[in-house]
Amino acid sequence: MNSTIGIGVLGAGTVGGTLVARLVDDHAAIAAKTGLDLTVKRVAVRDLDKPRDFEVTDGVLTDDRMSVIDDPDVDLVVELMGGRELAGDLVLAALEAGKPVVTANKELVASRGPELIAAAERSGVPFLFEAAVGGGIPIIRPLSETLAGEPVERVLGIVNGTTNFILTRMADDNADYGDSLAEAQELGYAEPDPTADVSGADAAAKAAILASLAFGTWVGLDDVYHEGIDSLSPVDMAFASDFGYAVKLIGIAERIGGGISARVHPVMIPLDHPLASIRGATNAIFIEGPSVGELLFSGPGAGGAPTATAVLGDIIDAAREMLAGAQVTPRIKFSPGDLVPFGDVPTKWYMRLEVDDRPGVLAQIAGAFGNAGVSIKSVWQEGEGSEALLLIVTHRARESAQREAVRHLRDVDALRNVASVIRVESEEI
Repeated sequence: MNSTIGIGVLGAGTVGGTLVARLVDDHAAIAAKTGLDLTVKRVAVRDLDKPRDFEVTDGVLTDDRMSVIDDPDVDLVVELMGGRELAGDLVLAALEAGKPVVTANKELVASRGPELIAAAERSGVPFLFEAAVGGGIPIIRPLSETLAGEPVERVLGIVNGTTNFILTRMADDNADYGDSLAEAQELGYAEPDPTADVSGADAAAKAAILASLAFGTWVGLDDVYHEGIDSLSPVDMAFASDFGYAVKLIGIAERIGGGISARVHPVMIPLDHPLASIRGATNAIFIEGPSVGELLFSGPGAGGAPTATAVLGDIIDAAREMLAGAQVTPRIKFSPGDLVPFGDVPTKWYMRLEVDDRPGVLAQIAGAFGNAGVSIKSVWQEGEGSEALLLIVTHRARESAQREAVRHLRDVDALRNVASVIRVESEEI
């Protein structure tokens, strides 16, 4: 095979359009640096009449997605449509046709990864997805190559720029959630429908991929517990800061005993932890291992340009494999492993309770925790009378026990409201 690689692109939105423009405008520079002639042959779009920020020759644009895969001039397929069903079927068809596939689709990889990786293996072609997590941050390749021999113990990730921007605004400016979300939408950080971001679903897909690569056991999207940020209050952000903590939405993948846990939820994390300083729409991934110690990868986690850069890197990698006649993906073999249910994960809780300030209330609340087998580490009281707040931090206990304690709290007649619950990722507070 000569150095010419025909590229077919499925989807020309923000990322796809940026990628096509790069491939066209920087064609000579890419060829000079890599020795590869990466030529755009077909681009599938939904609307042929929509204006585009790139120029291609007549006949390259099509609204027939299968024609991209079927085109004999297309050697490599790039999927940037999003979604899991149609996109997955098209990717599968490309792999079964013996064509390498590059994708940035985290939902697809997290939900159908084993199926697609197996298809790539059968055909002996690459299936690459560096841009599926962290946008332009290189993290997939380090986990699957550089750290392949490292028994990674833990991965913590701020992997959603929208939520990190919102939480930064709430912490810095005492802004409420609604106003912070509206600003994120105005700036283009949040979609008109932000549900996938603010619910933690987007981060859960990325956490599933990170866990799978870190531990060599496939963790599916449905295996990742997730909570969002819509219940958080600037009040709790302020209390967290007073205690020396920042509140972040973090994906956590870690070994627990002989099993693996993957979850996404708001976390109070010490201000001296590297992730606490990650602000705005920036993403960061923190890896812990016995030999490498602590590693931090940080940068823009979304947007057309950073994500397209990661996609382009995968295209170059796949093209080199094709030309060398060598197939090295999947870079990690996946073995069966035990997934730890979230209820069995040891967690530590911060709770803000609204209570009537009267004798015996604290004893009743302590009894509710004790009945669930949860020990209280610290208690603070703010205010008095009907406006009293109790701030409680528990010792580590199983998540299921912490939730049982909340159920017992409902029986305390002086309790007006469990105003908030945030998990604490530290031994001290």
